[in-house]
Amino acid sequence: MEIVRRRLPVLVAVAAVLVVVLATALGFCAGRSTDSPAPTATSAVPVAGAKTPVSGLPTVAVAKLPQQARDTLALIDKGGPYPYDRDGIVFGNNERLLPPQNRGYYHEYTVPTPGSRDRGARRLIVGQNGDIYYTDDHYESFRQVLR
Repeated sequence: MEIVRRRLPVLVAVAAVLVVVLATALGFCAGRSTDSPAPTATSAVPVAGAKTPVSGLPTVAVAKLPQQARDTLALIDKGGPYPYDRDGIVFGNNERLLPPQNRGYYHEYTVPTPGSRDRGARRLIVGQNGDIYYTDDHYESFRQVLR
């Protein structure tokens, strides 16, 4: 019984440390969900008139985008329908060229490329806060679209 009394404070301390470590690990895992929810009108489409967040990337005015990009932007504003199955999927920002955000924040849309037999290299990337980015070289570089 004496041995148990002497070791009890140590056991309690070890148990407390384990609880803290477990709670921290669970909290970290909960914030790192890999679920990719389907885009909705509120999650993928910029709010009309929303102020464009500052990214530090080069910019381009909507009027300076190719006509196909302006047409795609109009479809995004309407919520579709989109001509490509992959339009609206989560964009992972794997290149880390866009401002860092949680997974699911960005969604990508195809900008048709005349003469291309596939989706081509051009995309619009739309953030949940109304930020829009254009790439014409399949994610090698981006310009932030200013409305």
